[in-house]
Amino acid sequence: MDSSTVATPSSPSRPRSRWAEQSGFDELGRPLRDVTFCVVDLETTGASAAQGSKITEIGAVKVRGGEVLGEFQTLVNPHEEIPAFITVLTGITTAMVARAPSIEEALPSFLEFAQGCVLVAHNAPFDVGFLQHFAREQARPWPAFEVVDTARLARRVITRDDAPNCKLSSLARVFGATTTPDHRALHDARATVDVLHGLFGRLGGLGVQTLEELQEFSSRVTPAQRRKRHLAEGLPHAPGVYLFVDDADRVLYVGTSRDLRTRVRSYFTSSETRSRMGEMIGIAERVRAVECATTLEARVRELRLIAEHKPRYNRRSRFPERTHFVKLTQEPWPRLSLVTKVLDDDAVYLGPFGSRKAAERCVEVLHETFPLRQCTGRLPRSPSRSACVLAELGRCLAPCDGSASELEYAAVVARVERALVADAAAVVDHVTTRMETYAAQERYEEAGVHRDRLAAFVRGVSRSQRLRSLTGCTELVAALREQSGRWAVHVVRHGRLAAAGVIPAGHDAHAYVASLRAAAETVRPAPGPVPAASAEESEAVLTWLEQPGVRLVDVDGEWALPVAGAARHLWLTDVGARAREAASPFADRRGLAPEARPAR
Repeated sequence: MDSSTVATPSSPSRPRSRWAEQSGFDELGRPLRDVTFCVVDLETTGASAAQGSKITEIGAVKVRGGEVLGEFQTLVNPHEEIPAFITVLTGITTAMVARAPSIEEALPSFLEFAQGCVLVAHNAPFDVGFLQHFAREQARPWPAFEVVDTARLARRVITRDDAPNCKLSSLARVFGATTTPDHRALHDARATVDVLHGLFGRLGGLGVQTLEELQEFSSRVTPAQRRKRHLAEGLPHAPGVYLFVDDADRVLYVGTSRDLRTRVRSYFTSSETRSRMGEMIGIAERVRAVECATTLEARVRELRLIAEHKPRYNRRSRFPERTHFVKLTQEPWPRLSLVTKVLDDDAVYLGPFGSRKAAERCVEVLHETFPLRQCTGRLPRSPSRSACVLAELGRCLAPCDGSASELEYAAVVARVERALVADAAAVVDHVTTRMETYAAQERYEEAGVHRDRLAAFVRGVSRSQRLRSLTGCTELVAALREQSGRWAVHVVRHGRLAAAGVIPAGHDAHAYVASLRAAAETVRPAPGPVPAASAEESEAVLTWLEQPGVRLVDVDGEWALPVAGAARHLWLTDVGARAREAASPFADRRGLAPEARPAR
């Protein structure tokens, strides 16, 4: 497809959707069959326009009543090199956009095409946010578009039995889309049209027939939900944790809030829309509350209670013990090994990883960069075996047949340890070069494999270094002034929250902190990046500590990251993933954050 703007009338090759054949739109409001929708999709150089990412392609389809009225497509010249990650993802190269119009030319053409329509996008905040950003840059008035988000609608309609998630690719399969999403803007917009019509078909069976009903659908509340509003009575207006329990006192769901009473009441009002929550409320008989001194304490207690009770309606954090580590073993000829537990054996551990697949990708990228042995089992100090095929390929120093001396092998092990603990540049540079070579040869599938391996490695090493920096501190005391003007104080020991409190008005701050430390939980040190708490708890503590305004009261230990640590390479994973949804291995895989673009 060339770089010129294309706007075409409907084509007879595009079949009329079955949704268009439905009848009975007699409700007040604008019937969906009479609304003109402009389904838009963008390809970009990154995940955030505010951080400098640019648009590289715009694709849009105009539909009404199930009939395609026209299509719009244009490549966009970002006037900068397109990162190799994006070329792998989309197939759009810098050469392809060299003669394409700039966004200053493309945006007015798109806005003219979409005039008078309701905008539709899959994860609309991403696409619409980019368009609005560049409209502001051009001092161009943004039309008062109404917006429909197919990702948001799908989360209200699609069940786990239908699809494992609400990605565009998954929904396209569910609804039998005639176009397969492939990260090209017009193709993805066409697939979104079919998804939109498929969602309309399901929503029609739920009584949604007008645009107004469509916009309000997420605000529907069942009578069963309303009848249980009394469960919120008596709860405090304070931060803490709430637990929904059934008639057998089994914990169904655990949540946290800055205001317990207000949050629990929302489950019985229009602001609670998740179908599984409606089912949970139908079973719940009581709500228990645990009032907490600070929001961080509430978050940590929530994680601990979820891990303890494993409530059936909590989707995340239920199994913190299901983690994986990459271990650089301590033996005469060290190797990389996948383990689920950290031992006190002086070995170097990388992790935790939320999935074995992510850990395996990390091992693969290390083996590709460093010629460590890949055979399992221990080797004696003077082995006498035959070399494997990896030695013939130059991917292993082959200590098994005496090809490498202990000194030579130890030098490679030291480089691996440095990559895991201090400086990941050797791995990043090696894999990036390979990836760019594959991309230049248009071997995008192989480049994509290397992209995924590198992303897993950078995220894993960065997380491990951040956690190790905190868990290595015997004690850390920090304070933050809250909006009320009072100081929230936390005592953290080996990465575990040991005490939390708020200094009362007029109270001596030093005396309060001293008493809080004296009453804090005793935490014993243990090996590994997360010895005293779950990784998610330590990450929650880190997030609180790293926010602006936090003051360190006392630190027993050294809380610092390596100067050349993996954190400086995280931008590569942001570009490659087009989103931050996998930044934490413990995130809800089905969730679609409003500021991020889902993978397809």
